[in-house]
Amino acid sequence: MKIKNPVLPGFNADPSFIRVGDTYYIANSTFEWFPGVRLHESKDLVHWQLLPSPLSTTKLLDMKGNPASGGIWAPDLSYADGKFWLIYTDVKITEGPFKDMTNFLTTANDIHGPWSDPIRLNGVGFDASLFHDDDGKKYLVQQTWDHREYHHPFNGITLTEFDTETMKLKPDTARTIYDGTSVKLVEGPHLYKLNGYYYLFTAQGGTVWSHEEVVSRSKTLTAHSFETEPDGPFITNFDTPDFYLQKQGHGALTNTPSGEWYYASLVGRPLHHETESAHDPRGWCTLGRETAIQKVEWDDEGWPRIVGGHGGQVMVDAPKDATESEASTEHSRHDEFQSEHLDLDWNTLRQPFTKDMGSTGDGQLILKGKNTLSSTFDVSMVAQRWQTFNFDAETKVKFDPYTYQQMAGLTNFYNDKHWSWVYITWDENRGHVIEVAQNDNNQYTSFLKDEAIKIPENVDYVWFRTKVRKLSYHYEYSFDGQIWYEIAVQLDAAILSDDYVLQNYGGFFTGAFVGLAAVDYAGYDLSATFDFFDYKELSDI
Repeated sequence: MKIKNPVLPGFNADPSFIRVGDTYYIANSTFEWFPGVRLHESKDLVHWQLLPSPLSTTKLLDMKGNPASGGIWAPDLSYADGKFWLIYTDVKITEGPFKDMTNFLTTANDIHGPWSDPIRLNGVGFDASLFHDDDGKKYLVQQTWDHREYHHPFNGITLTEFDTETMKLKPDTARTIYDGTSVKLVEGPHLYKLNGYYYLFTAQGGTVWSHEEVVSRSKTLTAHSFETEPDGPFITNFDTPDFYLQKQGHGALTNTPSGEWYYASLVGRPLHHETESAHDPRGWCTLGRETAIQKVEWDDEGWPRIVGGHGGQVMVDAPKDATESEASTEHSRHDEFQSEHLDLDWNTLRQPFTKDMGSTGDGQLILKGKNTLSSTFDVSMVAQRWQTFNFDAETKVKFDPYTYQQMAGLTNFYNDKHWSWVYITWDENRGHVIEVAQNDNNQYTSFLKDEAIKIPENVDYVWFRTKVRKLSYHYEYSFDGQIWYEIAVQLDAAILSDDYVLQNYGGFFTGAFVGLAAVDYAGYDLSATFDFFDYKELSDI
């Protein structure tokens, strides 16, 4: 049995990776998407099952107004003392000299919850993790932010003791245990104690093409005592530009019941336009930062090494003691909206799906028109990750607008500055019409304008479909669900990639989504009704 990378395709970044008994868990960043922290479980490291997200209430996570790529950065999941511990960071500023943030702790006896009320820890730096030492002590390990313009903003890895009696940190114990290397941007720390050493795994180089993971170790937890692994880095694709997997780095280590070792890291898979070099630019990762798993072996000096070399492998040997799961690796899905609750694959922006946004059940999803898709506050949209390079997504919508300020339809979305959609709206001269529009770095373009497609008077429902084919996609419509018409607007999927967004905006940490949205910035909350959503994956060849 083989692990095929990435094991969690689509936006599943910054994996925290643990084993409890015979079950493996991965927790991933979710940034401004709600609910917070994406959880998966597996018995074999090959097949992964999506679990309910732990941060499902505004008591645990309030992101209203958070900037794009703010919110949940690099959660840390651990298990000790008979319960799960989850450290998570809510980042309120993503650009400029400051990173206003708060680190929280929540716990649960069961991975499915309930999760305890959040405990505020500190705001020293992001990517915080909790280390449970074998003497019973616990420590928060975190990247450290320095706003001073005459210092590097990534000021090493800070260790602070956590008091389990008061459930508070002891600030007087804080010290820098590792400064990183000359590559800089040291972050994402995870600490382990193995064979008499403390091993510190940290990311460096930024989560781009120069991304890497380095390992350091020390016999103690004293300040500046960690020695960097020789002949490193531990994993990187900086020097493997032609490899299928790129950007590997930030991640975590775990072992199997029989003693094999594996490392989960974020990974990107770039696409290229035919007119572009595969090296410069290296490509466009429309699926965002995904999760890969590599096998680890230990050398004679006690240092961990990636099996097959530090560039990693696409196909990796699964654990010898694993029993193959019946779970599928297929991500196609169809939703008829029969349940009163959204399926786990649905996400909303910054806030939970409540009656203020709409309702679901009895075969319909109703979305109340709210702010535009460029807002960071009340956005009425539900969306799912792009998880393959080629797919079709389809829906059926009923909407009766009476002003051009009311719009509803099918969207491909990266963040508030980068998205497109096909939608029903109102034209003063032609009545109900279909338009296609794109927001490209906040430059909004209506493609059809006075040629917008008129909806016949006797038509109540319109079917919309998007066809995504690697770096190109378009929209289609139908008035009966049988005869389809392609709208002659070809869009560049690169605009919905991390790498494109990075050119103009520092918050580039998520990935493309496809979803359903309703807008009424006139302020009358006009609702749109969606009868189903279908997402069908096609071959990536």
